[in-house]
Amino acid sequence: MDSPVHLRTVVALLGGFPALAGADLSVSAGEAVLLRGPNGAGKSTLLRLCAGLVAPARGDAFVLGYDLSTDRRSVRRRVGLLGHAGFLYDDLTVSENVTFAVKAAAGDVGAISGALDRLGLSGRLASTQAGVLSAGQRRRTALAALVARAPELWLLDEPHAGLDAEGRDVLDDVVADARSAGATVLLASHDSDRARRLASREVFVAGGLVHDREHASAP
Repeated sequence: MDSPVHLRTVVALLGGFPALAGADLSVSAGEAVLLRGPNGAGKSTLLRLCAGLVAPARGDAFVLGYDLSTDRRSVRRRVGLLGHAGFLYDDLTVSENVTFAVKAAAGDVGAISGALDRLGLSGRLASTQAGVLSAGQRRRTALAALVARAPELWLLDEPHAGLDAEGRDVLDDVVADARSAGATVLLASHDSDRARRLASREVFVAGGLVHDREHASAP
C-alpha cells in the first residue's frame, strides 16, 4: 500500500454498536488530515483503529502497509497516539514514562533528553511522578514521548486540550517539524481555527462515515 492510511468500507464495533459504519479514507504520505465532526461521530474510534487499538469488524483497513484485520500489534510501534488519557503510569516519573514509551517502540533513547527539553519538562519536572502532574504537564509528557519516538504516523485526538497558550504553540511547532521530517498526521479537533493551520486537508466524520472536504493550507 502506498498510502499510510487506507480504509475501505470499514466497520468497527464498540460494545456491539457500529462506531464506524463503512468508513472510507485514504491519506497520502506527508499529509496532515483534520477530522471534524460532532461528538460521537466516530473520530476517536477512527484514530484508535489506525493505532491498532480497535479491530475492524469488516472492510479493508491498512495502516503503514499492515492489514489491521490480521496484524494490529506490528503497527503500534510505528504510530503514535496522543489520546485523551495520555497513557501515563502515575507511579513513574516524567522521564521514566517517556523512556518506557520509547523502549516499548524500539525507539532511540538518545532522543529522550531533547524531547523533554523541548516540552519544558527537564530539570525537577523530569523526576516528578506523573500522578502529581497538572493536566497540562501530563499532556506535555505524552507529547514528549511522541517527539522522542518520532513515529511515522501521528494520531492526535484533541491535541490542544489541557495546554496553555505556550503549550499549544509548542505542539503546533512539533507537528510542523514532524511533517517536515516526512511524518503523516491525522488529528481530530474542535479547535478548528488552530487545527486548520496544521492541516493540508480536512474531512468531516458523521454517523461513522467519512465525507471529504478539501481544505488547502501551507504545510
